[in-house]
Amino acid sequence: MAIEHEYFGLIETDNGSISWNDTVELGDQSVTVDLSAPFEADVEAAALDAAAMLVRALEGMDIAARNAMVAELDSRTSEVTEYILQQEDRLGDDLEDFLVDISGDTPIDVIRSLSLVSLTVLLDEFDSDEPFAILEYIIDVDAPDEALLVNFGSDGTIQSIASADR
Repeated sequence: MAIEHEYFGLIETDNGSISWNDTVELGDQSVTVDLSAPFEADVEAAALDAAAMLVRALEGMDIAARNAMVAELDSRTSEVTEYILQQEDRLGDDLEDFLVDISGDTPIDVIRSLSLVSLTVLLDEFDSDEPFAILEYIIDVDAPDEALLVNFGSDGTIQSIASADR
């Protein structure tokens, strides 16, 4: 079977599950966009429309995500603070090599320097309390397992920020 959508085109299904991916350009970054759902029957047309809207609004989502990260710097126990400390520990003096701008405020410099690598949309979580869209950020392309994940609801609001140490 397959689903056709105005923005995404023909979305193939495999044993009833949906999986679609593409790459979009955001400034000088290539961002992987993945759509998925375990069961095609769980995917509403509105979920695909919301996913298309999020892809179109990726730049705004990125700005909102980075602003949310900055807001979490006030807490020494936040996932963002922990991620930055982990990167400082791991990279030491080499951290400066990964920064696009060195202002003297290392946490802010790290957030500015994070690469947005993917947008994952969980189509079956549309209108639920679980994350619908996840932006994945990394500082070091050679350590993609150490990431910050910003979780969005289907209404485009940020639900949480988590670190992923896979």
